[in-house]
Amino acid sequence: MSTIILLIVTAIFFIWSIVKDKQKTVESLNLAKKLFQSTFVEVFALMALVALFLSWVPSSIIKNLLGNPNQLLSILFGAGIGTITIIPAFVAFPLAGSLLKSGANLVATAAFISTLTMVGFATLPIEIKYFGKKFAFARNALSIALAIIIALGMGVVLK
Repeated sequence: MSTIILLIVTAIFFIWSIVKDKQKTVESLNLAKKLFQSTFVEVFALMALVALFLSWVPSSIIKNLLGNPNQLLSILFGAGIGTITIIPAFVAFPLAGSLLKSGANLVATAAFISTLTMVGFATLPIEIKYFGKKFAFARNALSIALAIIIALGMGVVLK
C-alpha cells in the first residue's frame, strides 16, 4: 500500500515538473538514466555477491554468530562484520532482513547496519591521509561505541 502511495506522489511531482519546466525535467531524466547505466553493473554484482553469501553460508552459522543468546557477543560479531564490510546501504538493508530471517538477533543486525554506515575500517588509510591519524582513529572509535549504544537501544525499544 505504501509503495502505491509513493508511486502516486512521485507521478504527481513528475507531472508538476514537466508542467513547470519540460526541458529541465528531460535533462534530469537523461542524467538519471546515465547514472543508472553507469552503476548498474556494480549494483548487480553486489546483489549477486550478497545472494551467493546467503546461499553459501548456512543459516546455522549466522544464527550461531549473530543469534547467540549472549546478546553482547552477538552485538560484537555484528559490529565486527559491519566494521570491515564495504557495501552500500541499499544493499545492506535487504541483507539485514535476510540475516534476521536466518536467525540473527535484532540487536546484532542493528550493530551490523550501524557500523556498516558509520565506521570506515577499510577506508581508514584514505581517512588518515586527508584528516590525520588522530581524527580518523577518534572518529572510528566513537562511531563503534555509538553503534553499540544504538544496537542496545534498538534492543530495548523494539523488544
